[in-house]
Amino acid sequence: DKARACNIHAGRSKDGITWEIDPDPIKFASGIADLPFEYGYDPRVVQLDDRYYVTWCNGLHGDPTIGLAWTKDFVKFHQMENMLLPCNRNGVLFPRKIGKNYAMLSRPSDIGHTPFGTTYYSESPDLMYWGKHRFVMGKKGGWQQTKVGPGPVPIETTEGWLILYHGVLTSCNGFTYSAGAAITDIKRPWEVKYRTHPYIMAPREIYECVGDTQNVVFPVSVLTDAPTGRMAIYYGAADTVIGLAFCYVDELIAFVKANSKV
Repeated sequence: DKARACNIHAGRSKDGITWEIDPDPIKFASGIADLPFEYGYDPRVVQLDDRYYVTWCNGLHGDPTIGLAWTKDFVKFHQMENMLLPCNRNGVLFPRKIGKNYAMLSRPSDIGHTPFGTTYYSESPDLMYWGKHRFVMGKKGGWQQTKVGPGPVPIETTEGWLILYHGVLTSCNGFTYSAGAAITDIKRPWEVKYRTHPYIMAPREIYECVGDTQNVVFPVSVLTDAPTGRMAIYYGAADTVIGLAFCYVDELIAFVKANSKV
């Protein structure tokens, strides 16, 4: 908003294109006195059983951590314990358990615009206590030379987990956020089988290049249509508006495999 407050609002749509956004931000009820909602941005939503879980970048005494809440109706939201210690961002839950545990991707960070960024995998028996931390992937050259972090909820395919992620380039003109994709092992999701050497999306349109933060394409959500395999990718554009791009799962998998450099 114009006060630059970071809040999360619920939205509803009949077709996935035209959205009605609630004017009031979500009120996360925790019932825990020392578990505040300090701020919220970059939310992800995943359905697990009969609940929808929301993860976001929450503040803990000003430092970034990963907040977690659940809802059944997108009206009442119940905040749970923060998932990890600061400093961390981009917490993304898997859409089902891996073995007997819940699973998550995240990107450890620091309090500022970190000059490093690596994606890790973690597991939990109860969504509260997290361990079995595993390295997934780190930065590479070119468009992902500064850091890489997970994007939308992973998509389960016959080839493995299809994971969209963001990569950051540092140049004389500042930072540029682009998007890539990787495929990991279905049983050991921290093992990367394929990873795009070129990006799949980069800032090109005026609304991606000009805004509160210039040159940003930041994927955070994907909807897939099972009968057709069509994907709708929702992404932050210049930290100002939400962009929407379409592709097909099979085409994206083929591109990742044909242009892979792990």
